[in-house]
Amino acid sequence: MSIRPGIHRPAVAVSAVLLVVVGLVAGCTTDKGGKADAVADNTPVAKVTLAPAADAKNVNPTAPVSVTVANGTIDQIALTNANGKQVTGELAPDKRSYQITEPLGYNAKYSWSGTAIGADRKPVPIDGAFTTLAPKNTFPATLNIADNQDVGIAAPIILQFKGSVQNKAAVEKALTVTTTPPAEGAWAWFPDENGGSRVHWRPKDYWVPGTTVHVAAKLYGLDLGGGNYGYSDLTSDFRIGRSQIVKASAPSHRMQVVRDGQTVFDFAVSYGEGNQARNVTRTGVHVVTEKYEDFLMSNPPFYSNVRERWAVRISNNGEFIHANPESVSAQGSSNVTNGCINLSPTDAQAFFPTALYGDPVEVTGTSIQLSAADGDLYDWTIDWNQWKSLSASDGTSGASISATPVAPGPPR
Repeated sequence: MSIRPGIHRPAVAVSAVLLVVVGLVAGCTTDKGGKADAVADNTPVAKVTLAPAADAKNVNPTAPVSVTVANGTIDQIALTNANGKQVTGELAPDKRSYQITEPLGYNAKYSWSGTAIGADRKPVPIDGAFTTLAPKNTFPATLNIADNQDVGIAAPIILQFKGSVQNKAAVEKALTVTTTPPAEGAWAWFPDENGGSRVHWRPKDYWVPGTTVHVAAKLYGLDLGGGNYGYSDLTSDFRIGRSQIVKASAPSHRMQVVRDGQTVFDFAVSYGEGNQARNVTRTGVHVVTEKYEDFLMSNPPFYSNVRERWAVRISNNGEFIHANPESVSAQGSSNVTNGCINLSPTDAQAFFPTALYGDPVEVTGTSIQLSAADGDLYDWTIDWNQWKSLSASDGTSGASISATPVAPGPPR
């Protein structure tokens, strides 16, 4: 049986159709120049990361706050508080990150706004909000030495809080003392007095004259314990002045003022009579804390509101170096005072302008030692090993001081 040629024609026709279809599909992959296009656009979009994350709660106001963008750059950005005030920040040179450069407030809500542009040139919104922690309370603190002040070689640095601090170790880590030249020193916690906790820093030995000191207390945002937080940061930059030491030997009835190793004054004086404990000038290193050209002194029932001149306070138990015309006849020969160091008006006036906060007054030869019972500045009566034990740097709250504090006595 012969096969007719026409039987194969439908197959040829189908092949032709298939070629047309394939040709049409192939035509979609070329442009006019004959170059291939991607079947799909895989250019990455911008990815925005907030720190802290959106809707975060109880954020510490000093925690890092930033926005970073992957696969793109920041076009516009702002962080604002609930009142619409913009927080200060800094955009990185490559525009891929933005960092807040000022602390935030407590118990506040902050909101992001802005736009990032991806590698695909499409905008992505920058938005989200977070809230900062709400302390139970905040404690202010004060430093005892002001900026640009010159102080004596025995001056302690005192940080006084307006409340009780529980996280003492955390506070110490937030405190720095930078000195030129270097000085070995340590913090020591004293009993809570004057309305709150206090911590002192002193060098192991007297300061080197001319030392410059920078103190920084990074307290804002710091957890003080018990739901309480630091109120603000503190700094102070001051200088140690000349070396001036008062040598006060009670049995000698004299007082020498030694400045930079040279005796500049040798005064006849009178010390505490010593017939009662209240009349004993305390033995130990006192520190000049303040001075008054005129001061009303009282020591009931013995006297009240007696005006004394050229008064330099050396402890909080009422001990002063001051003029006393009534004891001039005893000065240089016997001790008759209620505990102060009495000079003639002329000698007291000569000494007065030379005294600086922090000058040491080294009293010797009496029957009672200066201690915590005599006020809140007895730092140099504590030996160095005991002083270091009062630090909280090991994570404890510091050891207690063995003396029993009593209320400071009246000026005498």
